[in-house]
Amino acid sequence: MDHLQTFKNKEKFATMKILILNGPNLNLLGTREPDIYGSETFESFFGQLCSAYPQISLEYFQSNHEGELIDKLHEVGFSFDGVVLNAGAYTHTSIALADAVSAIKAPVVEVHISNVHKREPFRHHSYLSAACVGSIVGLGLDGYRLAVEWLLRR
Repeated sequence: MDHLQTFKNKEKFATMKILILNGPNLNLLGTREPDIYGSETFESFFGQLCSAYPQISLEYFQSNHEGELIDKLHEVGFSFDGVVLNAGAYTHTSIALADAVSAIKAPVVEVHISNVHKREPFRHHSYLSAACVGSIVGLGLDGYRLAVEWLLRR
């Protein structure tokens, strides 16, 4: 029975597609405020993540523009198995992005590298949280891995 379950899971993973979607200023990871965000670039981390999960299709998209993030959610939201979203500052300002998350079928996990609840008061509120299946905050880049793990186990 365990072997059959393992086979089914491998078959499921082989067809899984997960998008990691990063918002504004996250293209500067590795150089931007390393005391808050660390010194590793996201591209380097993403390569490690792909190596750790070769059985699934991981895609990455980053934009500093709200409309491009919304367009990407619309593009993949009905065909991908999940989205890991770090909307950056749009988390605290964008009702349009929250509406886009609500409108799609794919489950979305909200991720923040820093603990937003230990930062400026305006960062304590997320318009996205209610639309997402869950949120991971303050665990550094490892939050992305945890979100992928959760999506795999769904």
